[in-house]
Amino acid sequence: MTIDRERLAALAAEPHFYQGKYRNLEPVPRHGLGDFLRWQLAPRRRFPPGKRYTLLRPDGHLLAHPPLVPQLVWLGHASFLFQYRGLNVLTDPVLSDRASPFRLVGPKRFTPPALTVEEMPPIHLVLISHNHYDHLDEATVRRLHQRFGDNLRFCIPMGMRRWFEKRGIHNLVELDWWQSAPLAGDTEVFCLPAQHFSGRTPTDTNTALWCSWLLEIEGFRFYFGGDTGYGQVFQTIGELFAPIDLALLPIGAYDPRWFMSPVHVAPEEAARIHQDIGARQSVAMHWGTFVLTDEPMDEPPRRLRLALEKQGISESDFRVMQHGEVWSPQ
Repeated sequence: MTIDRERLAALAAEPHFYQGKYRNLEPVPRHGLGDFLRWQLAPRRRFPPGKRYTLLRPDGHLLAHPPLVPQLVWLGHASFLFQYRGLNVLTDPVLSDRASPFRLVGPKRFTPPALTVEEMPPIHLVLISHNHYDHLDEATVRRLHQRFGDNLRFCIPMGMRRWFEKRGIHNLVELDWWQSAPLAGDTEVFCLPAQHFSGRTPTDTNTALWCSWLLEIEGFRFYFGGDTGYGQVFQTIGELFAPIDLALLPIGAYDPRWFMSPVHVAPEEAARIHQDIGARQSVAMHWGTFVLTDEPMDEPPRRLRLALEKQGISESDFRVMQHGEVWSPQ
């Protein structure tokens, strides 16, 4: 369980910021506007139909008084409530009806969020992986800050501080890849690489960083994979941090592969990440809430089950939760 701090420092010193923009650790194809239009305007191409899934309603008493073991609630997409040792953590909280800068245009939410901000227990920490609209939702961030104020700390990748400070939020931990910071008690947060990109406007592509996160709470390691394509970096994360007790890994938004593979893993690659990072337990995310890409909404879990069987991984080791399900890893 000892972390090689010298190797972490050496990795953190490797450059990935050039001429005002961040880069992935490995060269990946970059798809511009022409490729995007080629995808969007392909003959007979249509987004698959949306589907509303069964929504479980979490027991408020259970959330307010969680057990001593780790507890997880899937709010939808990449948004989870993770509770352990008195710490309540949100990942990429997006509770709005659309993953978009606009109220009437953009990807629509088909399954409501499992909790509103008002229904949540006191939130202490929010992990933000990057600034795309399906991961950084201004309305949700504002509501969280309005309710919890400066008691709530946001962990953000480099380049995002100004966005939060312009909205009156100053309790921030801003880190670069491979850096870490101590939190309250025996807790440390690590900002780790992912293979993706960033941007909220046509002119700010990659001016802020994207990342995954690892929380170590009294020896328990919780990993949030954010949004990512597959790369060598996950083997490096495994070498440094395995075993990881609980990992949240994306399985959706992957078709068409010629366009999406550099930045979004398919279920087969998610299963490989599970093994690369040495996860004891993984949970699927980034599916079943918004229609973002061309695969049917219900395909990712089916492909994941097949991938787990082929790779010799038990389904109990890589779990697919229901919206609103409250679950504790064994």
